[in-house]
Order: sequence, then C-alpha cells, then structure tokens
Amino acid sequence: MKRARVVRFGEPAKVVSLFDLPLGEPKAGEAQVAVLASPINPADLLRIRGEYGYGPSAPTLPFWAGTEGVGRVEAVGEDVSSVQVGDLVMLARVNGIWGEKLNAEAAGLVTLPADADPLQAAMLVVNPPTAECMLSDFVDLVEGAWVIQNAANSAVGHHVIRLAAAKGVRTLNVVRRQGLEEALTDAGADLVLVDGDDLAERVAEATDGALSRLAIDAVGGEATGRLAGCLEKDGTVVVYGLLSGEDSRVPVSLTVFNDIRIRGFLLSHALAARTPEEVQALYARLNGLVLAGTLAVTVEAIYPLSELSDALKHAERPGRGGKILIKP
Repeated sequence: MKRARVVRFGEPAKVVSLFDLPLGEPKAGEAQVAVLASPINPADLLRIRGEYGYGPSAPTLPFWAGTEGVGRVEAVGEDVSSVQVGDLVMLARVNGIWGEKLNAEAAGLVTLPADADPLQAAMLVVNPPTAECMLSDFVDLVEGAWVIQNAANSAVGHHVIRLAAAKGVRTLNVVRRQGLEEALTDAGADLVLVDGDDLAERVAEATDGALSRLAIDAVGGEATGRLAGCLEKDGTVVVYGLLSGEDSRVPVSLTVFNDIRIRGFLLSHALAARTPEEVQALYARLNGLVLAGTLAVTVEAIYPLSELSDALKHAERPGRGGKILIKP
C-alpha cells in the first residue's frame, strides 16, 4: 500500500516520497478507505515547505501528505455505525490522503450520496466550506451588500463568488494580473479589478461609495492593508492565506480610526465550533449545490499516484486554469 510522506521540508516535488508499507485491519472506531481522488491545494504545498501552521498546528517531521479527498469504505472496525462498507465518503480532517488506502477515525468521515461526482467531491472538503464559513461567520451580510476579496481567481475565490451570489450578495474581485475579467464575470463576479496602490479609490468609484463590511484576504503582506482601506468603518478583514509569503500589514490609522478588525480563519477551527450534525448538514448542502451545478471546480489535470512528483510540479505552475488531482 503506497502513501506519500514528507521527511524534510523543501521543494515539494523533491521532498515528497512514496512509501510502500502494509496496512493493517481497521481498529475499533476506524474505517478502512480506498482513496479515489485527492487535490493538491496551496496549503499542502506550503505545509510541505514548512511554511504553514503556527505552534501546535505547525507540521512536525515526518508526516503523511494530503489533507483533502474522497474514497470508498472497504472495511470497518468494531463499534462503527456511522459508515458502512461501500459508502462514498469525504476524507475531512484526515491527514495523509495522498495514497492508495488508509485507516481513519470513522467519526470524522462525512458520507456522500451515491450519485455524487467523486472528482468534485474530492474538492468539496476544504475550499467550499472555507468560502461558506468566511461569508457567514464574521459579518451579517444583507442582500445587496458587497464583499471584496483578493486572489479571486483561486478555487476559494470562485466558491466565494458563487456562494455569495446564491445569497444575493455582490462580489468585488481583486486579481493580480489583467486577462481574468471575462472568466470571473462568467463565473458570476459583479466587478473585477486589478490590485494596486489606488485600489480603495477605484473600489469606491466602482461601487458608487457603497463599501463592504467584509474583505477576504488570501495574499497577506501589503495586500491586506489595501483590502482594509476599501472597507467601511467597523469592517472586518478575514485572512485565510499567505500567498505573498509575508505577514499581513495594515496601517494603524485604519485599525484605530476606522475600527477595522483583522480576523484569521482556519477551517478546522470553524468546523470544531460546529456540532457533528451541523458539519454533516453543511457538507450535505454544499454537495447539493454541486449536484445542482451551482458549485463546480475546473480540473486541469489528473495524475496517478506514481506520477506524484510531476503532479506537484504542475500544481506550482503560475497561471493554471484549474485544480490538479491525484487519482490513485
């Protein structure tokens, strides 16, 4: 049974190795799952480089790679009633998914309808609930309100656009290069702007002064401050990523005189604040939106596990048009 392991931090394609090892029977409370598909996310790449997490949440070497995927239950241990053999399940809050099979705590698995698309379901674990929770957990957004986000062409960004539209909320989408306007508009974006030092002025002009109370930041560095400058008084910036590799920087004038709040977001914390029933209901609703065609992620390429190194290189290419999936 092959699984991907990280034994030292560094360039993902060079430090992730496949190990062939036996897999025992599932213990009490566990289920054995054959992995059907798993995406490569930016957080996976940062984690492999040793640049993701802080304190107890920081990765320690060695660790099994992959944090999101979908599989089918092949066996269950004693005292397991939440899943059964043959169930299609999301591997949520399970580390080490890049592999052929694994034993996981059955209580952490989320069952999916039999007609769920395994490829889309593999990408349902992290990004859609991240977008949904950021839209709902920090600011009460009324119909017609604006929300502003950067890295709008990312997978999370596309989900923010579609989920906001479903709530009647308008999105102002900030990108780092020209040429993305048409694709994002087709996805439902209301406005698309290229980032820059004068972002606040252009946002105010584009919205006729109807500023947002919520900003969603995946970039960090000075980009956080530029989003903060686009908010109305008492607004909130939710930081969930650090694509720039830099700490967020926000002018004191905005935090003191405009009472702008900076909040961090980690999906595991948001899910931990919900009951198991609420988590199951969240994923069931999101899967319903996938089946209805409201949510969908473009897949650019699918690699077998044996070509994991090539898949990791592809995932780091700039300007990709979709997700890279590993399909054991």
